[in-house]
Amino acid sequence: LAVYDALHDPRAAELLLARLRIPGTAGPLRFETAPDTRIPGGLAPRLLDAEQSNSSLVYGDSYILKVFRRIQPGVNPDLEVPGALAAQGCARVPAPVAWFRTTEPSPATLGVLQPFLPGAADGWTLALRALAAGDDFTTEARELGRATAEVHLALAAAFPSAVHDEHSRTAEAMSARLEAAAHAVPALRPFVPGLRGAFDALATCDAGPLAQRIHGDLHLGQVLRADHEWFVIDFEGEPSRPLSERRSTQSPVRDVAGMLRSFDYAARQRRPWRPEWARRCREAYCAGYAARAGWDPRKKHALLRAHETDRAVYEVVYEARHRPAWLPVPMAAIERLARWRG
Repeated sequence: LAVYDALHDPRAAELLLARLRIPGTAGPLRFETAPDTRIPGGLAPRLLDAEQSNSSLVYGDSYILKVFRRIQPGVNPDLEVPGALAAQGCARVPAPVAWFRTTEPSPATLGVLQPFLPGAADGWTLALRALAAGDDFTTEARELGRATAEVHLALAAAFPSAVHDEHSRTAEAMSARLEAAAHAVPALRPFVPGLRGAFDALATCDAGPLAQRIHGDLHLGQVLRADHEWFVIDFEGEPSRPLSERRSTQSPVRDVAGMLRSFDYAARQRRPWRPEWARRCREAYCAGYAARAGWDPRKKHALLRAHETDRAVYEVVYEARHRPAWLPVPMAAIERLARWRG
């Protein structure tokens, strides 16, 4: 028995693009294109080898096709969100050009074709490059904060916002995740009382920004810089989570916290560790966000601490299971967050 991934076959990849160029059905598959879209033919495919949960094909230097590996019934957020943002005129997110889905037994998104940004570099690569060169990254971080706020504002306009986030329910869910994480990773247990304090404070804090659609998994690897501009990609969320959860409204502070944790991760990739570099980037990012959003994440102390703590707890479990050598990175944040006093 031989198992072969057809996306590695250039001919199969070419046939897939040819089918995406023409809206219509093929058995249980339906192919659709955005209005007024003409996709040229004859673009050479190449399969990206980056480590990710999906497969990505680049056609020439014009398009990138993401083929989803974990399929759930419904519209995938990586099609739904960029499409809605394009309708809002938000240029920070590449708009879908074409997509295909299955119609049986239940409709489900299988893949999305979007413009490819040639010469773009992701934020993680750029941050590590700056660290290696001893360069400051605050200008880029500030612009990234502004770009994040622009995407959040467009998301709030494109999708219905909820009432203010029910902090007590969110705090309960965070506390439950903490208990499960401490059971799985014994090194976390001494810090549980201090970390639980972050969630207790969340339950009684002020309303904060409205809950809305957000990215859900924002970090430096999910942003691209091209032509001196930041772009946000990969709105799919965590593929293992239920689709209903990934499409739910949440506090935009969650995205901010994810990016702040990413700056910390980047700073710890160099020896000696440069905490001041991470601190300056975090401050610049929040300042850029505040300048565009109209509210400052740094002034939402309880919200920010709780979401950053929840993210760090997730990171501890992930690293313990998949990359034990990286476990000291989130554990350093756990120690800091457990003793945070405001």
